[in-house]
Amino acid sequence: MARYTGPKSKIARKFREAIFGPDKALERKNYPPGQHGLSKKRAKQSEYAVQLMEKQKVKYTYGVLEKQFANLFNKAHRKQGITGENLLKFLEARLDNTVYRLGISTSRRGARQLVSHRHITVNGNVVNIPSYELRAGDVVAVREKSQSLETITDALAVRKVANYNWLEWNQDTLTGKFVSFPDRTEIPENIREQLIVELYSK
Repeated sequence: MARYTGPKSKIARKFREAIFGPDKALERKNYPPGQHGLSKKRAKQSEYAVQLMEKQKVKYTYGVLEKQFANLFNKAHRKQGITGENLLKFLEARLDNTVYRLGISTSRRGARQLVSHRHITVNGNVVNIPSYELRAGDVVAVREKSQSLETITDALAVRKVANYNWLEWNQDTLTGKFVSFPDRTEIPENIREQLIVELYSK
């Protein structure tokens, strides 16, 4: 299954955001990578470059490759409503992202691995497709025989109670519920989705 496996700190520095989680390298060097560092004068980015960067940032943030992203955008465009907001809602409804939001994993990459290795169920059935799109009312749970897995217990031990209105979590049963698609104002990521819409409109 294809996924990005390159250096995470370099990508975070490129966007000047900790898109893969806390990053000490980004804290030390909060400027784009390159052999000249801050000494090289960087040309002003074109409108196209800014739009492309925003799309790449979202792809890296959610762990989606180009073809998947294009398909999601087309689906968001066909759906009634604001295309950019629809796109983010579909990304948030991915199973791997929901596992991360519920605190079962400390990163989206880790959540993707848990799903791929068959540690997660949806409505009682094992689902090993990270891009699986959840629907309102779906119940996401840790598979019973996986509940003692070290990576899961460690993640839950440091789990911070996040107030995501579109999700419910039961610590006793290690189950979560995807209540509904989130509103745009509820999604915490720093994303300018309108730039992506403008890019695809060219």
